[in-house]
Amino acid sequence: GESRLGFLMEIAAVAASVALTKGLALMLIPPYENSRLPLERLDIDGAIVVEPAAGDEQVIQLQNMGIPVVSLGRQPGVDSVPFVDLHSTAAAQLIFRHLFAQGAVHIALLIGASNRNSYIETEAAYQNFCQEHGMVPIVSKAIEAGGDGAGYLAAKRLLSEHPELDGICAITEAFAVGAVLAAKELGRNIPGDLKIVTRYDGFRIRNCKPPLTAVDLHLEDVAALAIHALLDIFEG
Repeated sequence: GESRLGFLMEIAAVAASVALTKGLALMLIPPYENSRLPLERLDIDGAIVVEPAAGDEQVIQLQNMGIPVVSLGRQPGVDSVPFVDLHSTAAAQLIFRHLFAQGAVHIALLIGASNRNSYIETEAAYQNFCQEHGMVPIVSKAIEAGGDGAGYLAAKRLLSEHPELDGICAITEAFAVGAVLAAKELGRNIPGDLKIVTRYDGFRIRNCKPPLTAVDLHLEDVAALAIHALLDIFEG
């Protein structure tokens, strides 16, 4: 849904450009999470999948068809798919250390409900951070397809049930935007008494009011690496 649109499209744009320089055309295929995508109808030589969840049926289908797959972000529980690491643990540690350095001592984590590696690693890093700093972990999960609205509802519930919160790490871009809406509605000042950070410094985050702190994931490099990894497989 809209939760991942900016992230996905930035990757796709760069990957298409790099592929074209290598004499390849990039086909953009939408994710189908609730129905079978007719991949067998496509005449493709390889595929790049973006942050697949554990047990992703499309990855399994591609492998069964003998089509080389490169994952952008590690797929949980799978060692057979080459991947470009997004370093989710390091990014999460960076975010939590930043929040703490800025004075936040009651931090909540808002992540997607899907079983993606970035969520798994971020939650693990958060639990370790809370243990190290004597904080009580507060984790909320929302459905990615719900976009801003899902982030808004989850953040409003968090802030209402835990008024002491002074920091929210909303990993998904749309959730962070929704959290800002909830905070404003509840009269919270950002970044005065509530700090909101997210993982991806996309267009919506840079143009949010106020702009939010985010991590530069170097998606241009990441997308290029994925294309080159796929080319390496083609070339043996």
